[in-house]
Amino acid sequence: MAELRMRRVYEMGAANDDANDGLRVLVDRLWPRGLARDKVRIDHWLRGVAPSDELRRWFGHDPDRWQEFQTRYHAELRGSAHPDLALLRHLAASPGRITLLYAARDEARNNAVALKAFLELQQGAP
Repeated sequence: MAELRMRRVYEMGAANDDANDGLRVLVDRLWPRGLARDKVRIDHWLRGVAPSDELRRWFGHDPDRWQEFQTRYHAELRGSAHPDLALLRHLAASPGRITLLYAARDEARNNAVALKAFLELQQGAP
């Protein structure tokens, strides 16, 4: 299984070609505001693994909704047949390192955190 890491796409150095990141995968449905596409290395933009617009709006980055957001998001992922999720599962099952890139300000409560937990559960990781 790949080592899964997360990084805020706006983080210092995130826009640069950081060899320690391995494969860089943007997991947001929307392109990060103010970030020029030619200024950042992103190997895959997998919009199909992002939470639905409805769920994203409901969550609104409200910390009080974090636990329920994870439950609902994981349910969406379990019910998804989107090719982006199939690709991410395939990549996560391979050796190496994957850095999940996200734009949210809250580094502890965002879709990349929930997605990483989902993938680790699927792979049987601790």
